[in-house]
Amino acid sequence: MMGLIGAIIIGFFAGLIARAIHPGNDKAGFIVTTALGIIGSLVATYGGQLLGLYKNGASAGFIASVIGAIIVLFIYNMITKKS
Repeated sequence: MMGLIGAIIIGFFAGLIARAIHPGNDKAGFIVTTALGIIGSLVATYGGQLLGLYKNGASAGFIASVIGAIIVLFIYNMITKKS
């Protein structure tokens, strides 16, 4: 349970940094950016657990969460630009 809470807290900050790093004009607001950061952190956490990089219950590190948030933000921008 603490791994999930840690992933959410780290994801909050990772989303803000991913928004600053990701190029382009994002029209997503603060809440959407934060949610995408949390999703990116969870993707990094559970993806790392599936790959054996993290033990069960451990959350991803900050850099992995930022990378996950950038990937999720990129996918989000691809989806919203097509519609």
